[in-house]
Amino acid sequence: MELIASSIDSTIARMLDTYEHPAILVSPAYEILATNDLYREAFGQIDRGLGPARCYRVSHNFDRPCDQAGEDCPLAAATSSGRRERVLHIHQTPRGEEHVDVEMLPILGEDGALEYFVELLKPVSIAGAGAGDHAMVGTSPAFNQMVSLISRVAPGNAAVLLQGESGTGKELAARALHLASTRAAGALVTLECAGLSESLFESELFGHVKGAFTGANYTRQGLAEAAHGGTLFLDEIGDVPLPLQVKLLRLIETGTYRPVGSTQVKQADFRLVCATHKNLERMVEEGSFRQDLYYRINVFPIRLPSLAERAEDLPLLARTILREAHGQGDKTFHLTESALALLKAHRYRGNIRELRNILSRAMVLANTNVLDPSVIRQALGISQETAANAAEAQDLSLKELELRHLQQLMQAHNNDREAVAAIAGISVRSLYRKLQQGGEKDSPDR
Repeated sequence: MELIASSIDSTIARMLDTYEHPAILVSPAYEILATNDLYREAFGQIDRGLGPARCYRVSHNFDRPCDQAGEDCPLAAATSSGRRERVLHIHQTPRGEEHVDVEMLPILGEDGALEYFVELLKPVSIAGAGAGDHAMVGTSPAFNQMVSLISRVAPGNAAVLLQGESGTGKELAARALHLASTRAAGALVTLECAGLSESLFESELFGHVKGAFTGANYTRQGLAEAAHGGTLFLDEIGDVPLPLQVKLLRLIETGTYRPVGSTQVKQADFRLVCATHKNLERMVEEGSFRQDLYYRINVFPIRLPSLAERAEDLPLLARTILREAHGQGDKTFHLTESALALLKAHRYRGNIRELRNILSRAMVLANTNVLDPSVIRQALGISQETAANAAEAQDLSLKELELRHLQQLMQAHNNDREAVAAIAGISVRSLYRKLQQGGEKDSPDR
């Protein structure tokens, strides 16, 4: 335990060492009063040279509380509700930006008044916000909401239904659920339900004994048995044939099944995760999906956002895909800013899978390790004339978005141009010119 503020009673601060997660003691005025050893191991020592150690400055480099800077603030929420609150944040750490599950616990004094907060910070290992080896990466609100739900439900045993368009990363989400669960030491077993006939589906899931049908020359273990002690992931659950849904329901409800051709009842203990891009509620109404099965698999639904809903993640996703390719033996490729602008302007019907395919084509077409606009246009199949028109429209759109972003920053930071320029990564004069183009008149040295 380390005291940050000398005014705090060491007895109160010492309770931080009883928590099994990094923890800090915070005042209602956002000042960090003490930290435990686990906090310093995970996030390093707090720099006291910049005035009072406010939690929003230490964790986010903000100059004001999170809820005044466009983020959810667990301290403000706990103050309002009077009970513990929880939120997923992206924190500045010695390793760069990382997702952190923040839990805020209000502490009342003897008179019942709010006296302190204990903030528990649990690093989220299932997702990344920058450089690293995470399979799932992103910083957008839509992505963070999805990660927060995965982080919350993973430690339990509730059945999870992953819903989203094709190519949004449902298999990666299922793997993240498994790795963050208490069953991580067991197997993650996947059954792709699309395209399987009734007999093949039953044989794959339940297994079969020798001689059960023509061609069954040996006894085969089913995936339900292979998933015992781990996680069973049924991808595209909406494609399970209706006659087999009752057998699947029995497996989920009782944990029992019989291999094809056998009279022996077997038991399987697994965590169930399902995924689909179909509207199962509509299928229930149409009679093509059993209602009782739907409610069994839809205990905790998680919707995966499309790439259009998390467009700000595209640069990070692209860099991650290129880094993965380098790790698999390809040379290091770099995207130019103009090439990245082309990728941002594209409409992705296949979501992240389509982005991955485009970059794979671009790496094959490139003569160097630089992916420039000409290579991306080839990968996208865009003609020169179409590309010129799209580039002009995109340029105008990007300028409008940039101006709107800068104006919002100016408003949030009381028109402090130096602070806004530092956040935007540009000079004060560049900021002045960009704002002037948007109609604002003022001195560049203000």
